[in-house]
This record gives sequence, structure tokens and C-alpha cells, in this order.
Amino acid sequence: MSPKKHPSANNTYETERLILRPMSSEDKDFVFELYNRPKFIQHIGNRNVNSIEDAENYILNRFAPQIERLGFGNYLLVTKEGNEKVGAVGIFEREGLDIVDIGYSLLEEFEGKGYAYEAAQKVKSIGMDDFGLTKISAIISKDNISSQKLIEKLGLRFKKHVILPGETEELNYYETE
Repeated sequence: MSPKKHPSANNTYETERLILRPMSSEDKDFVFELYNRPKFIQHIGNRNVNSIEDAENYILNRFAPQIERLGFGNYLLVTKEGNEKVGAVGIFEREGLDIVDIGYSLLEEFEGKGYAYEAAQKVKSIGMDDFGLTKISAIISKDNISSQKLIEKLGLRFKKHVILPGETEELNYYETE
């Protein structure tokens, strides 16, 4: 018998300009493109998504199980106007962190329009208001100044430096007050 899906696993959310829907295997082409952008690899890391098949497996093995179990996870960002896939936002369980962390990434051509903040603000409220999370964290590379500013604008504060299991890079760790 397969595990029972969380009742919120298929929820789609909206902001003023965006639709946030759970990432699914249909989004494998987009995940492949996003995860291989130089900025993604620089700031988030190489996730070894080297083919469309890798992207589909990443979605099915990493994203789907968490959203089915917890009801929240990684969401695709689609513009209401033009129906363009612009990025992803989510709240993730991460090895080495006690508190779930918020993460986001956009294709470069859609940066600077406020989409990341709009989506991150929504996902933070989903986590805290809908799912009762008392704290959310964020990890950001030290050179990613724009992301640090966004996280601080969201109300998270720098706490310490961390190195995640199996990684070497020291990251800035933020947490809601």
C-alpha cells in the first residue's frame, strides 16, 4: 500500500503576479535548464542534473516525497500574465539543519522584477500560517548579497555560519526571529 498523500500536496497558490504549483515530472525540462544555469551552480550548487532524465528523477526522488509527506515543498513559479515558467521557490527539509529552510531560484532573465520576494513571502506565509511552522531558516552563500537582502526583508536574521554535511562551503545561516 502506498503512503497516504498529505491533503495539501496538490495545493496551488497565487500571489499578485504569480501562480505557485507543486513541481511535477512535467517540469523536467525547466528544472534541467534552471539547475544548469551558471548562477544556480554558483549560488546554490551543482545538483548533478546532467540530463532531462536526471531532472525528472530529481523531481520524483527529492521533491515529490517531501510534498506528499509534509504537504509543502518545492513550487514552480509561473507568471499569470504570459504563463511563463520563471523559477522555483520552496521550503525544504535539509540534512544538517534542524529547521526547514526556504529557498528560491529564478532564471536570470526574470530577476530584478520582485518575483523572488513575492514568491518567498507567499511560501513563508504558507509554512507558518497554513502549516504552523514556528521557525523557518535560510542558507545563503556569502557572496550572494541580493539573496541576503531578500531574506532579511522577509524578516529572517543572520545567526551564524554553517557547513552542511558533505559540503565544504561555509554558508550564512538565517532564521526567523
